[in-house]
Amino acid sequence: MRYAVLGTGEVGRTLAGRLVELGYEVTLGSRTKDNPIAVEWATAAGGRAHAGSFADAAAAADVAINAVGGRVALDALRAAGAEHLHGKVLLDVCNPLAFEDGRLRLDPVESDSVAEQIQRAFPHARVVKTLNTVNCQVMVAPARVPGDHNLFVCGDDDAAKQQATELLGEFGWPPDRVLDLGGIRSARAVEMLLPLWFNLFQKFGHADFNFEVHRGH
Repeated sequence: MRYAVLGTGEVGRTLAGRLVELGYEVTLGSRTKDNPIAVEWATAAGGRAHAGSFADAAAAADVAINAVGGRVALDALRAAGAEHLHGKVLLDVCNPLAFEDGRLRLDPVESDSVAEQIQRAFPHARVVKTLNTVNCQVMVAPARVPGDHNLFVCGDDDAAKQQATELLGEFGWPPDRVLDLGGIRSARAVEMLLPLWFNLFQKFGHADFNFEVHRGH
């Protein structure tokens, strides 16, 4: 299995590094083929790690991961090319947040989501929203947080969600802790968790925490 990780920030590099550790071929994609951060990462990560443009990464991959900021996700995916995403699972881990006038704001929010925008713009990609409710270190090492805390997946393609859940299992998330929220419209809810996540981050002073859902019988 070959992965494209789109985005050279901390989230993208963390996910890409873990995938390489798991034995996968990974291309870290950015706007330019010779992005120095991507090149440095690929050089340090070894022979299965590569750097390239968004289009290079998506074309070479079986699965793509959108790890750019939510406000620029559509532009990055357009640069990757619809033809390179056609029929492929596209994991969307981003959040549509930005700080404006010193306040955290989401856009879109409530009546739409980044994941839905992506699915509409790329109808032949198999979009799955997941991993956006935890810090990138917890994404790939859930044992950093004790307990049976949860992740969420949502998307319109059940087989794509199953494939995403299997990858999450390789990251250390047992399948019973991955909650399927249904179709891609549910991405609105998980994206709107981010203000709460940020408030908790401010309270705790670190990002090693997560949400745990307890169900009655």
